[in-house]
Amino acid sequence: MNERTTLEIIAPTVEEALAQGLAQLGLPAGAVSVEVLDSGSKGLFGLGGRQVRVRLTVNPPPGSEPAPQPASKPDVKPAPVKEKKPKPAQTPPPPAVEATPAPAPVVEEHDPLIETTEAIVSKLLHHLGFQAQVSAHYDEENTDDRRSLHVDVRGDDLSALIGRHAETLNALQYVASLMVGKEAQQWVQLVVDVEGYRGRREKQLRQLARRMAEQVIKTGRRAALEPMTSSERRVVHLELRGHPAVTTESTGEEPYRKVTILPKDS
Repeated sequence: MNERTTLEIIAPTVEEALAQGLAQLGLPAGAVSVEVLDSGSKGLFGLGGRQVRVRLTVNPPPGSEPAPQPASKPDVKPAPVKEKKPKPAQTPPPPAVEATPAPAPVVEEHDPLIETTEAIVSKLLHHLGFQAQVSAHYDEENTDDRRSLHVDVRGDDLSALIGRHAETLNALQYVASLMVGKEAQQWVQLVVDVEGYRGRREKQLRQLARRMAEQVIKTGRRAALEPMTSSERRVVHLELRGHPAVTTESTGEEPYRKVTILPKDS
C-alpha cells in the first residue's frame, strides 16, 4: 500500500494555512484532504494565542490501483503415459520463522509550553511583517535544574531579523522570552535562531578562539577579542577550557564586555 503524502502547516487562519500548503505541494484544493488539528486561540490582548495547525493529505489519483489481471489458462496437453516410479523421500520443510512485529510509531504528545512559544513567536513575526515557519524544541543539553527552549525560524529573506551583530535577533529573543514567561507564569530561557545563524556563528567563534590561541602562544602576549554577548563569550570560554597553554577571562563592562586570551602563568 502506498503511503499518502501529508503536510502540517501553522498559520494565523485556516485559509492562510491551506493556501501555504497548496503552494508548497503545487496542487489544487481538490487534490488534498484537510484536517484541522488545532483551531488556535486569540490569547491575551491579541498576543500569546495559538495559531491554527492544519494537516493536508494528498488524495490518491483516480485509477491508481492496478486492475487485477485475469489468470491465463495454460494449454492443456495430454500427459504421456509413464511408468510409475517410487517417490523419493521428501525433505521436511524448515520450521517457519515467526515474524517479529514492527514497533509501533511513537506519537509525541503536544507540550503546552512548546505550543505557547511557537504561537507567540509566530504572532510577533506576523506583526513585524514576516512570513516564516516557527518550530520549538527543548535543548538537548537540558538538565533537571536548567531547561531552555530552542526556537527555529525558517523562511525567505529573513536577514533583516538578524541585524548587525545579531542585535535585532537578540532583541526578538528578549521580547519573546518575556512574553512566553508571562504566559507560562514562569521564567523560560529561549534561544531564538533564524535560518541556522547561531549555529554558523558558533562555528566561527570556535575557529576564531583556536586561531587567536595560536597567536597568543607564538607571541607570548595576550589578545582581546571583539565585544560579544554573554552567550558568545561562553562559546569562546568553553572552546579554550582545558587548553594546555592559554586561559581566558572576560573584561570590560556591558555592552562592550569582551574575552581576553592570555598565556598561562603570565
